[in-house]
Amino acid sequence: MRSNPGGMKISVVVPAFNEEKLLSESLRSIRAAMTVLEEKGWTAELIVCDNNSTDSTGEIARAAGARVVFEPVNQIGRARNTGAAAATGDWLIFIDADSHPSPALFRDVAETIQRGNVLAGGCTVRLDTPHLLAGLLTWGWNQISRLKKWAAGSFIFCAAEGFRKVGGFDEALYASEELDLFERLKKLARATGQRIVILHRHPLVTSARKIHLYTLREHLRFLSKAALRPRHTLRDRAQCHTWYDGRR
Repeated sequence: MRSNPGGMKISVVVPAFNEEKLLSESLRSIRAAMTVLEEKGWTAELIVCDNNSTDSTGEIARAAGARVVFEPVNQIGRARNTGAAAATGDWLIFIDADSHPSPALFRDVAETIQRGNVLAGGCTVRLDTPHLLAGLLTWGWNQISRLKKWAAGSFIFCAAEGFRKVGGFDEALYASEELDLFERLKKLARATGQRIVILHRHPLVTSARKIHLYTLREHLRFLSKAALRPRHTLRDRAQCHTWYDGRR
């Protein structure tokens, strides 16, 4: 793995499926956060993977100055992999199209990279609107994330070489692909004497829209199926409909 952070190049990859409502604001936040990298003398590129959108997602991304690549198969793992395949950076940062990283979070990522002993990581998350039950679930996830060294899919950073060495995201999975990726990254980190970290000083702000767009019954149905039959459920697009039915 590359150990010298001087002259580093960072590729920010944003998978986007029918995100015309939220994408502009998210890209503005990402652009503002990327200035931290430029201040360090690093170079950065912004890549949006249009995951077969039927709205103006691609046009919005181009207007924001992003490089747009297209993935015709509607699947989050494929979209991230397609964006990563187009990336030329030493490090990859994956950010969901409904999320808002701060410059402070990017500064933490850059400092982590500079230490030279980290392979990959993520950060804790915070919802953009208050909701009691969702807030409790998010708090619980953040504790699990830090304990298990699992990154939320909404924000992942990883050495590009390591990402490619473990094969990227498993394209057989329609959900929980980030957990699968981090299990493989943890094995590689142990083998190479590196670390996986979950940053927590500056949580990622991400959209709470799924709480409002889907009923509690729908969420519980998916969670129960995923717990009882994880292999079958996570590999079935229809079972993971809250990611793919286009409800926005």
